[in-house]
Amino acid sequence: MHLVTWNTQWCCGLDGRSDPARIVQAVQALGHCDVLCLQEIAVNYPQLAGQPGDQVAQLQALLPDWQIFFGAAVDEWTPAGRQRFGNLIATRLPVLQVQHYPLPYPADAGVRSMPRICTQVTVQDPQLGAVRVLTTHLEYYSKRQRMSQVRYLRRLHLEALSQLCWAPQPAQDGSPFQTKVHTPHAVLCGDFNFEAHEPEYEAMGSRAGVIECLDAGWPEQVVGARWHDAWRVLSPQTPQPPTFKLFDRTYGPDPVACDFVWLSDSLRAQVRSLDVDGQTQASDHQPVRVVLGA
Repeated sequence: MHLVTWNTQWCCGLDGRSDPARIVQAVQALGHCDVLCLQEIAVNYPQLAGQPGDQVAQLQALLPDWQIFFGAAVDEWTPAGRQRFGNLIATRLPVLQVQHYPLPYPADAGVRSMPRICTQVTVQDPQLGAVRVLTTHLEYYSKRQRMSQVRYLRRLHLEALSQLCWAPQPAQDGSPFQTKVHTPHAVLCGDFNFEAHEPEYEAMGSRAGVIECLDAGWPEQVVGARWHDAWRVLSPQTPQPPTFKLFDRTYGPDPVACDFVWLSDSLRAQVRSLDVDGQTQASDHQPVRVVLGA
């Protein structure tokens, strides 16, 4: 499975022009792609740089053979009309299930922030089988909110594993209770707004403990489960190339890596390559491409 994740900054390049077609062209230049995960997709924000319109519709028109799923973290009515902002997953693989998870949003007085979301699309890869693909964009300004969101994403994966181990009662009655797809395979990608030396990174990759699983009522098979940073699986001694502030230093003087791909235990041995495009300036972030399976 070939996956690309990219914070597109509402498809706005460093030239100030918002252009979904340029984003698609840059992705296509990276090579074959089965799943495309884009963060910061906008619908009707005339006051943002480049005046983005309905980027979900524009991307669907540019990718006519793909299925597109948009998760709006912000969905509100203003004098400009209905405005939505969030993340998008596009895929050419068969889709089995789609879920949207609003992330924790604890109060942090006086700190600039916005709601956040994680979208999960379970796809059927011809080699790997069913894979849960999750994409998200964590809070930038509030460290408190960001850590809360990390803990939630970690728990989300552990709960999915518990469903796999202790499956619900089967049903083939055509109702919403009918049997769901459960798989150990998961990829979590996006802009996490933390670096590898920060506590949020350590928390994301921490193992499920015995007491934690007992307290949560999870089966013992979940003990020790964790997310793995795909870059460190491949290159444990080498820092990941920067994905933010490489060209635009608006948010700081030093380039950093904050766009990651996290893998379930079951996919750790399946990662073949991970590359960062350090050339494009179609966004203020750089796209990341990962290949899983043979």
